[in-house]
Amino acid sequence: MGYHIAFSKPFQLKPRVCQISLTPYLHFCTSIPAPGEDPISPNPETTASQGPKPDPKTETPNVAQEKQYQRIPRAKQQHRSPEKLEDIICRMMANRDWTTRLQNSIRALVPEFDHSLVYNVLHGARKPDHALQFFRWVERAGLIQHDRETHMKIIQILGRYSMLNHARCIVLEDMPKKGFELDEDMFVLLIDSYGKAGLVQESVKMFSKMKELGVERSVKSYNALFKVIVRKGRYMMAKRFFNKMLDEGIGPTRHTYNVLIWGFFLSMRLRTAVRFYEDMKVRGISPDVVTYNTMINGYYRHKRMEEAEKLFAEMKAKDIAPTVISYTTMIKGYFAVDRINDGLRLLEEMKSVGIKPNNVTYTTLLPDLCDAGKMTEAKDILKEMVRRRIAPKDNSIFLKLLNSQCKAGDLKAAVDVLDGMIKLSIPSEAGHYGVLIENFCKAEEYDQAVKFVDKLIENDIILRPQSTLEMESGAYNPVIQYLCSHGQTGKAEILFRQLLKKGVEDPLAFNNLICGHAKEGTPDSAFEILKIMGRKGIPRDADAYRLLIESYLRKGEPADAKTALDSMIEDGHLPDSSVFRSVMESLYEDGRVQTASRVMKSMVEKGVKENMDLVAKILEALLMRGHEEEALGRIDLLMSSQCNVNFDSLLSILSEKGKTIAALKLLDFGLQRDCDIDFKSYDKVLDALLAAGKTLNAYSILCKIMEKGGVTSWRSYEDLIKSLNQEGNTKQADILSRMIKGDDKSHENKKGKKKASVAA
Repeated sequence: MGYHIAFSKPFQLKPRVCQISLTPYLHFCTSIPAPGEDPISPNPETTASQGPKPDPKTETPNVAQEKQYQRIPRAKQQHRSPEKLEDIICRMMANRDWTTRLQNSIRALVPEFDHSLVYNVLHGARKPDHALQFFRWVERAGLIQHDRETHMKIIQILGRYSMLNHARCIVLEDMPKKGFELDEDMFVLLIDSYGKAGLVQESVKMFSKMKELGVERSVKSYNALFKVIVRKGRYMMAKRFFNKMLDEGIGPTRHTYNVLIWGFFLSMRLRTAVRFYEDMKVRGISPDVVTYNTMINGYYRHKRMEEAEKLFAEMKAKDIAPTVISYTTMIKGYFAVDRINDGLRLLEEMKSVGIKPNNVTYTTLLPDLCDAGKMTEAKDILKEMVRRRIAPKDNSIFLKLLNSQCKAGDLKAAVDVLDGMIKLSIPSEAGHYGVLIENFCKAEEYDQAVKFVDKLIENDIILRPQSTLEMESGAYNPVIQYLCSHGQTGKAEILFRQLLKKGVEDPLAFNNLICGHAKEGTPDSAFEILKIMGRKGIPRDADAYRLLIESYLRKGEPADAKTALDSMIEDGHLPDSSVFRSVMESLYEDGRVQTASRVMKSMVEKGVKENMDLVAKILEALLMRGHEEEALGRIDLLMSSQCNVNFDSLLSILSEKGKTIAALKLLDFGLQRDCDIDFKSYDKVLDALLAAGKTLNAYSILCKIMEKGGVTSWRSYEDLIKSLNQEGNTKQADILSRMIKGDDKSHENKKGKKKASVAA
C-alpha cells in the first residue's frame, strides 16, 4: 500500500517532521473493506491477508505522525514555477542513470537543499535504488544533514521494495553513529517490512533486538508483530507472545484482539478465536464493528451461520450499526449454505436502511446467483451495477453470467451482459464473444452469430495482446462451417487467420475453409490452406481434397487437380475410382496424355481396378504419340496387377493407323511374355510393316512368331521373300523360305488360331 503525504499551501520554511505511514489499515478476513475505507477499494480475495483496522489509540507510529505532520512545501516564492523543483528532480532521476553527471545537474538546479526538498524528492522517487543513492549523496556531499523524518522516509521506501538489508543498516548502524536515539517507531517499521516480505523470523529478531538495545516496547510493537505472525498462520507463536506481553505488564487493546481474532480465523482456529473474543469481553474491552465483522466472517467461513446471525442481531441490539461489510459478509454466508432467499432478503434490508451495495457486494452476489439458477435476480443486479457505474472487482463473473444466461436459454440477457461490460468500461475479450457465438449457432440463429464475428474482426479483439480469455473451438468451428457453407469463406478465413496468430491449429476449421473455397470456385486459396496445414503437420481430410480436386476440374485446371491428387495420396488417403477417373479423363481430354498416364499408374499401384476403358484409351494415345516405352511400362504394371489388356485391339488400331514401330514393339512385348495373341493380329502387323517397306522388321517379327510356335495364314510370305531379295537381303529370304517350307510340313494338320487375350 502506498503512503500518502498531504500537500499544504506554501509558507515560510521552518523545521518540521514529515509523517510516514507504517501499517496500512487492517482488514477483516472477509471479502469486504473495513469501516472508514472506500467500500469499493478492497479486493475480496486479498483482504483476508491484510488484517483489521488499527485502533487509533495504539496505531503505529508513522500513522500518528502523519496526522501530526504534513509535507511542508518549500519557501514561499514570488513567482511559482509551473513544475515543482522536487518533481523536476524526480523526473531527471527516473529518466537517467545515477551518475556524477546527474548529480552535477541536480546540484546546478538547486541553489540550496533543505529537509522539505529532500523529503519530497524521496517521496516522489520512482526507483528505490535512486532514492537510496540520492539520500546518501546529499549527505556525503555536505549538502544537508538528514533529520529523523528523512531517515524514516527512506526506511519506509526500502521496506516497501524489500531492500531490507539497507533499511536495517540505516536503523542499526547509520543512525546511532549520527547521534540519533533509536525508538519504537523505527523498529515497528522494520518489523512490518520484514513481515510483508514474508520473513517472519527476521521480524521476530527485530522485535527481540529492541530489548537488547534498550528500546522500550509497547502495545504498538506487539500489535505489529502479531499482525506479521498471524498473517503467516503462526497462531501458536502469537499466543506465546500474547502471554509474554501480559507478563511484561502491557495490556492488550481492542486492536490487539481484533488482529489476533482475525489471525486465528485465518488459520481456521475457530475455538481459539472464540476464546479470545470472550477474554476480550472479560477484560472489559467492548467489541466494536470491526470485532463483530471479524467474528461474523469467521463463522461464515466455518458455515456456522446460526452463530453469525446471533452476532449480527447482537451488534444491532447494542446500537452498533452494521456496515456494508457486515451485510455483505452475512449475504455471502447465506449463499454459502444455500440460503439464497435469506441472502436476497438481507440485501433488501441493507438497501432499506440506506446502505448501498458496493463492488464487493456485487462480486459476492452474482456468481452465487448464477450457481443457484436465479438468473432473473442476477439480471436485475447487473442492471443496477450498470446504472450506478460500479464494476466488480473480479471481471471473471461476466463469463459466468454469459454462460449461465445462455444455459438458461435467455440469449437476449446474455447479450445484455456483454453490453453491460462495455458500459462499465470492462474490456471484452474473444472468449466472451465466443460464448455468444457458440450459443447462437446452437440455437441456429446464425445471423446473430455472424454479427458478433464481424465485431471480433473489425475491432481486432482476438489479437489484443492483453487478452487472456480465448475463443473456444465450440464457438469458432460452427460459425466457420456456416460461413463456408453459405458463400462467406473469405470472412471465415479472416477470422481463422486471426485465431491462427494466437496459436489455434484446429484441423476441422482448416478443412471447412478448404471445402468452402472449393465450393466457391477458389481452389488456389483452398490449396494454400492445405500447404499451411502441411507445414504445421495438421491432418488433412479426404473430403476436403476431393472437393478441391473437383473445384480445379470445374475450372478446367487438370494439372492443378493432379497436384492436389498427389498431395492427397502422400497424406495417406486413398482416392476412390471416381476421383481417379475424373482427373485422368480431364487430363486426357486436355491432351496431357503422359500426365494422365502417371495418374493411371498411381491408381493401379493403389489397387483400384476400375476405369479400364479409359486406361485403354490412354495406352492407345501413348503408343500413337510415340511414347512406346512408357506405354509398355504401364502394360507391364497392369499385367502384374492382374488387370486385363486387349493386345489385339491395340495392335489392330496401330496397324490401321500406320504406327508400325509402335505395333512392332507391342507385338514383340507380347511374344516375349508368351501372351496369347490372335493370328489375325500377326497378319495385320506384318501387312502394315510390309506396306511401309520395313521388310527386315517384318522378317524379324515373323521369325519370332514362328519360333514361339505361332501359326499364321499370312498370304504375303512370297511378297516378303521377294522384297528381301530385291533389297539384297538374300540370306534372310532364303532362311525365311526354308522356315516356311519346314513349318508347313510340321503343322499342315494343325489349325487355327492362337488367341491373344491376356488375362492374368
